Amino acid sequence: MITLALAGKPNCGKSTFFKAATMANAEIANYPFTTINPNFGVGYVRTKCPCRELNLTCGQCVDGNRFVPVNLIDVAGLVPDAHKGKGLGNQFLDHLRQADAILHIVDASGGTDSEGNPVGVGTHDPVGDIKFLGFEMTMWVYGILDKHWAKLYRQAQVKGFSIQQGVAEIFTGLGITPEDVRDVEIALKIELVHAKMEDLVPFCAEIVKISKPMLVVGNKFDEAPQTLRIKLAELHVSFASAASELALRNAAAAHIIKYLPGDSQFVVQNEAALSAVQKAGLAKIAGVMKQCNGTGVQQVVNRAVFELLDMIVVYPVEDENHYCDKKGQILPDAFLMKKGSTPHDLAFQVHTDIGKGFLYAVDARIKMRVKESHLLKDGDIIRIVSAAK
Repeated sequence: MITLALAGKPNCGKSTFFKAATMANAEIANYPFTTINPNFGVGYVRTKCPCRELNLTCGQCVDGNRFVPVNLIDVAGLVPDAHKGKGLGNQFLDHLRQADAILHIVDASGGTDSEGNPVGVGTHDPVGDIKFLGFEMTMWVYGILDKHWAKLYRQAQVKGFSIQQGVAEIFTGLGITPEDVRDVEIALKIELVHAKMEDLVPFCAEIVKISKPMLVVGNKFDEAPQTLRIKLAELHVSFASAASELALRNAAAAHIIKYLPGDSQFVVQNEAALSAVQKAGLAKIAGVMKQCNGTGVQQVVNRAVFELLDMIVVYPVEDENHYCDKKGQILPDAFLMKKGSTPHDLAFQVHTDIGKGFLYAVDARIKMRVKESHLLKDGDIIRIVSAAK
């Protein structure tokens, strides 16, 4: 599954966001370093299920909305100079290694300082928080490269040694390829074989951008002064109110309201049964949702997967005529695939043996074979024919 990591300074609302997105237990408190060990949970991206347009009842969606699972990791809060061991140290940067993308949660309200200590709302400028995480990750990657640089530099003087391959091997855990290394060299107009130490920090910054694409999330936007909202909007920050989302999910679980994550509004099930406090709380949240067309939490997860990581949803089936598997389950699975993937890629995603035995694929919508090199589209329903049983 796709893995998204929640990162940011302490007390910015990461754990609230994590709990709202996953409904998993996470300790939440108004002081720094509440989270020490990372929390792991499952969130979902929301997309339209094809069953409605095909006049089918799939039993896999909710009111025509399909929720596809993704992993979420809530890592401990990071403070400036974490790569030097400040705060809880850079060991938590290692937890970001397994993430495909990072949701950088910032306190849009400006109510916490750079180390996560509560201050007056609007007192702290969150723009500075946006910059520090990228810098910390850059210096973390630089530290990894620096440990191996002397050896790499010596090896690079030997004929036939590829420094691009050597650097890629150091960053294997980040998913960096020799081609990525070469692309960064070209972009920065440097040659690593002749690089100086001052060239390596910007080089590492580009490696971070490639390996860990980041989406900045302005949490607590409903508490943010208008001046801060404007500044963050100019930086294309995605806004969210994790506290509002968490309250809505709890209310929906208690059958107080009807609400699906990502909805722009909710419906009260029995208003007469609500207390005055509950009515006031829901009214406040409704006002928040009008400003952001929802709470922003589901929208952020969707944006990270579909825009930042450029994924699509594809539905493999075994019977293209009835859109089902061998048990008759309609549209039983939904797979997240990188845009540009082919039916053969899908076959490997379903199972390695099916990929190895791939023969051909059928587009279930048009009942026709498609080429092995055919580019899949979002919402495609594909039957894979393989020699593997």
